[in-house]
Amino acid sequence: MTHIDIRGLSALQIGSLIQSGLLDAEHAAEMVLAAIETADPAIFTRVTAGRALTEAREASRRIRAGRARGPLDGVPLAWKDLFDLEGLATTAGSKILADAAPATADAAVVARLKSAGMVSVGRVNMTEFAFSGLGLNPHYGTPANPHSANAPRIPGGSSSGSAVAVAAGIVPISIGTDTGGSVRIPAAFNGIVGFKATSGRHPMEGVYPLATSLDSLGVFARTVEDAVAVDAAMLGRVASPVVRGTVAGATLVVPTNVVFDRAEPEIVAAFDAAIARLEAAGAVIRRQAIPAFDEILALYAEHGPLVTAEAYAHLMPFLQGPAAAGMDRRVVARAGLGANITMPGYIALLAARRRIVETFRRTFAGAFLVYPTVPHVAPPIAALEADDDLFVATNVLTLRNTMLGNFLDVCGVSLPCGTDHAGLPAGFLVTGVPGADEDLLSFALAAEPIVRAPEATK
Repeated sequence: MTHIDIRGLSALQIGSLIQSGLLDAEHAAEMVLAAIETADPAIFTRVTAGRALTEAREASRRIRAGRARGPLDGVPLAWKDLFDLEGLATTAGSKILADAAPATADAAVVARLKSAGMVSVGRVNMTEFAFSGLGLNPHYGTPANPHSANAPRIPGGSSSGSAVAVAAGIVPISIGTDTGGSVRIPAAFNGIVGFKATSGRHPMEGVYPLATSLDSLGVFARTVEDAVAVDAAMLGRVASPVVRGTVAGATLVVPTNVVFDRAEPEIVAAFDAAIARLEAAGAVIRRQAIPAFDEILALYAEHGPLVTAEAYAHLMPFLQGPAAAGMDRRVVARAGLGANITMPGYIALLAARRRIVETFRRTFAGAFLVYPTVPHVAPPIAALEADDDLFVATNVLTLRNTMLGNFLDVCGVSLPCGTDHAGLPAGFLVTGVPGADEDLLSFALAAEPIVRAPEATK
């Protein structure tokens, strides 16, 4: 069997090599495990070498016997440290859960990808309890963005290790969660594809929660095609019904309010260049204000953020006890703000959300909103570690564009669309109405090669 270096290959490329007999699944797992050993130690919180090699051997036997389970059989992947893996404590990026009881079963979505033949190599780092868009973690370290130029830069959060593991070429797929942008933000900062599903599309059993009204699952991948295949497997399907769509005739709505405020000029330039390419390919571009965006910001100013209310309720036993001393001070401070949100305020948020989501769904059915995933490139880690006020201000701006979508329960795909002068990636966010996941993925398949700037496709 020919030696093949899989570092940086897509999931479907690796799967094709395994299915064809040019690559053995066990050898692929061994290469990934070797890559983890020499990589930034802050990327993985737990390596499951024994499980990975067992699953890979089983895949090898199936494939040799002509019983492959599909295109992902034998393909390695990593899990955000929120997903139950049988026999291991689920630590959610925190040290205070290190002694929690081991999971008695895999999370539902873990079991589904295992059924598809995928090989779990471990769990990856994250913001503690998934409560920040920046990705800093004082317990396990902060994985550096692989595109860092003159100084280590943030990976984005909360699914920090997921994005870095894929961007660094260690694994082709990692599964994360997205409550306020935690898939789309790190995907943008790291120059990869990040697909956030509509809430409820995938099973949440066995996934540690942050805010149950907003939590959703997502896929980090090198290509949209990979995200489509993995999404199908997460649904328990052998193949996806998604077909490649067309850019010509697609209606793309560019918001004129909120999302470009304080955006870096090079982010705007990369976005505008991608829009020009899409328009040249036949997309219909419509620029307009999105009233829902202003309504959401006004609601949060009046009542407080929905995520903060629900995170506080979930984390309150830790925040009000001795465990708080062992938590990230920034998570404690932000979650503690939930104590200021009243029950009437929370109920008002939920009622307003139902109304706004339904109006948004009716207004934009059949169209996609497009805007920068994040209004800036990844900033250096050191300054954020040293200055809590800067951390808070940066976190608010980083989350702004994506958290609007979580309130609206949208599906979204962040696509790489170029870089700034220092080679730091910019993300192009395509957003569909709730439940339009397959239409979104169909369009994203067609749009991806157009949105990617020439340098991003190399």
